[in-house]
Amino acid sequence: MEPASPSTVYDLIRSRRLTSITVGRARRVPVDAVRNFITHEIREAA
Repeated sequence: MEPASPSTVYDLIRSRRLTSITVGRARRVPVDAVRNFITHEIREAA
């Protein structure tokens, strides 16, 4: 799998398709959120 660009990740977070949390000034995406996103995208594509 090819890595996503930071701007793509921020777009997914803004559109609420990818869950994230803020720790201090940093934005973090939990591993489970990435797994759920990928699973959802695969199901939508089928």
